[in-house]
Amino acid sequence: MVNLCNRFFLLAIVSMAISCSDKGTGASITPTPPPQNRTNEIDMWMTRGDQAALLQKQSTVLYFSDTTNIYPVIAVDSLTTYQPIDGFGYTLTGGSAYLLNAMGAGRSALLQELFGNGTNSIGVNYLRVSIGASDLSAEVFSYNDLPEGQTDPELKKFSLSKDTVDLIPVLKEILAINPTIKIMGSPWSPPVWMKDNKSSIGGSLLPQYYSTYANYFVKYINAMKENGITIDAVTIQNEPQHGGNNPSMVMSPEQQADFIKNHLGPAFQSAGINTKIIIWDHNCDNPNYPITILNDPDAKKYVDGSAFHLYAGDISALSTVHTAHPDKSLYFTEQWTSSKGDFGGDLKWHVKNVIIGSMRNWSKIALEWNLANNVNFGPHTPGGCTECKGALTINGSSFTRNVSYYIIAHASKFLPSGSLRIGSNNINNLPNVVFKRPDGKKVMIVLNDGNEPVGFNIKYNNKLAFTSLPAGAVATYIW
Repeated sequence: MVNLCNRFFLLAIVSMAISCSDKGTGASITPTPPPQNRTNEIDMWMTRGDQAALLQKQSTVLYFSDTTNIYPVIAVDSLTTYQPIDGFGYTLTGGSAYLLNAMGAGRSALLQELFGNGTNSIGVNYLRVSIGASDLSAEVFSYNDLPEGQTDPELKKFSLSKDTVDLIPVLKEILAINPTIKIMGSPWSPPVWMKDNKSSIGGSLLPQYYSTYANYFVKYINAMKENGITIDAVTIQNEPQHGGNNPSMVMSPEQQADFIKNHLGPAFQSAGINTKIIIWDHNCDNPNYPITILNDPDAKKYVDGSAFHLYAGDISALSTVHTAHPDKSLYFTEQWTSSKGDFGGDLKWHVKNVIIGSMRNWSKIALEWNLANNVNFGPHTPGGCTECKGALTINGSSFTRNVSYYIIAHASKFLPSGSLRIGSNNINNLPNVVFKRPDGKKVMIVLNDGNEPVGFNIKYNNKLAFTSLPAGAVATYIW
């Protein structure tokens, strides 16, 4: 009888502290006001699936105490450490750069918002760019396009001229705002004269041009450097098992291994290039592709890590590769949101998989796909993606923020490069990931993946802080 009375007493105390009467409306569980002598110890920023809050700082006072309750606990363990973080961001496609460059006077303020570290900025600190055209460029091009039937094995006609119009000027403005931003380059296709089908779509790199293509990478990195742009990493080929895009190219793991160990790796070494070499850059359904390359010691010695997308497979594939080769890095480099997508549904799926999922599976970066497009979801190449929704929709000199903006902002605004993932337990319907920043502060990203509001506790240093989230909401906590 005593235990039963104690149980009813505890439930009575909790019911006074927490009101759940609005579950059907999607309203949050609401703690009672803290004692007047308590100051806020945890900052909370929230985005709701219904867009009632968009990266909004919450006014609720959150604090750690010895008080316990019946709600689940996310225990943060700062002594258990995982991978360091390079950054969060987008692909600055050729189309994105074109739209930004055409904005005029409004561009400067927008770039500050995206890449600055001010109160109203989101601190994007990692960008992917295409080497030559991607399918979200206005046209197909490489840096060595020739009339049909001609070749240029010595790359005497190599030129970045197409990128000097929009991409390089925009990158220079971004670097002026954030000189330490990391940039990854990814090719969609080499010059067509190097390919067996002489087309920008599909085909394979001819073996006789492996060394030429390796020198193409060297020339690209050095030419960007001459423009004041450091390429931190390159992937060998965007989506090497998808030959239907325009542009695209197919490469087998054996071909990538041959290209790296016999051509690209030695070419970088000879040229004194420290740019990281990253393999795969495709879906989570085929972790054996990068493992095959890394199982070749002569190729592995030149490889920094493997990159992934999640249009197929499960995000745990990154951990599969990590288990096989724990000395190599992992990168999550692309995921698109659709013009036909739902804000709330995309917010939940992408935060769960792209942000929390990739980080809990050893990734050093998390990138959404294109930064910006226009109201017609262009520019794109003939046959390129017609439904890819940018983080921004740019219409002349004005813009709107879309769901990808908030997906990335919940991490990029609060996590500088050099942050370290630390331990935390997953709870049903509350996927989460926690980091320790270089300044010592802890940052936790949590998603309410359920259909009802939920209350829970953050446990740190043996104390609890109660908080709550509406259904479908994501929050970033900082203390």
